[in-house]
Amino acid sequence: MSAIQEKTEFVVVDGLRLRVSIRGRGRPLLLLNGIGASLEIFDPLRRELRSTETIAVDMPGTGSSQTPRLPRPLCRLARLATRLLDVLGYPDAIDVLGISWGGALAQELVLSYPRRVRRLVLASTSTGWLGVPGDPKALWVLATPRRYYSPSYFERVAPTLYGGAVREDPGLLRKQGHLRFIHPPTMRGYLWQLAAGIGWTSLHRLYQVASPTLVLAADDDPIAPLAGSRLMNWLMPRSRLHVVPRGGHLFLVTHPAEVAPVIEGFLGEGDGSFAEPAA
Repeated sequence: MSAIQEKTEFVVVDGLRLRVSIRGRGRPLLLLNGIGASLEIFDPLRRELRSTETIAVDMPGTGSSQTPRLPRPLCRLARLATRLLDVLGYPDAIDVLGISWGGALAQELVLSYPRRVRRLVLASTSTGWLGVPGDPKALWVLATPRRYYSPSYFERVAPTLYGGAVREDPGLLRKQGHLRFIHPPTMRGYLWQLAAGIGWTSLHRLYQVASPTLVLAADDDPIAPLAGSRLMNWLMPRSRLHVVPRGGHLFLVTHPAEVAPVIEGFLGEGDGSFAEPAA
């Protein structure tokens, strides 16, 4: 089997130096990560995607990318993502996958720049403010980046924060846990990402999403409850829901072999697999 082809580079977009990784061959898929996460955390999923070219980026303040002086709202980060694609040579519509905080960014991207998104995958995410709230204990842990700096703290809070099979078997994340400690976010970068979502909601706008959308959710997700994913699926006219049993919030990391075929099957479908939205 041939080695995986990967190119990692730094590019300057809107005055910020961003680290980008492009891997594989096939239809391009932009990956937008959860809060504080570097692009390495997508590695388990990327290894399982057989016919997809993945474009992963450290968003400002995460990984090895530059931290801006001031926070940027999600609408400006969505514009940053489109300009990044232009710089990288992807001027046309491509597929986009966002997980958790990155799912909110993906929603803002498709709402603000609908012609840039061919198909959309939303994993473990929500509509933001006014959506179905997560477990307060999990949200309290999410308020700080401590889990990116302390392996012992990460293992202690992982069952409460991520749920799913991790509750009974914390070792599921231990196998991939080192990925989050390679390039932890800056404190300011993490706070800026928290600030980007303050007051943001897609609840009243999701009916406008014309791109075929796959909503991926777990039946035990303390951060993004399944009820919220069902609501998103109901609000979008060309959406379908796939539930990962006992997957937890990080099923893309703990269950990549299970969800990768679902993702690639969806991305490979013809446009006729979804009915056109009502006029």
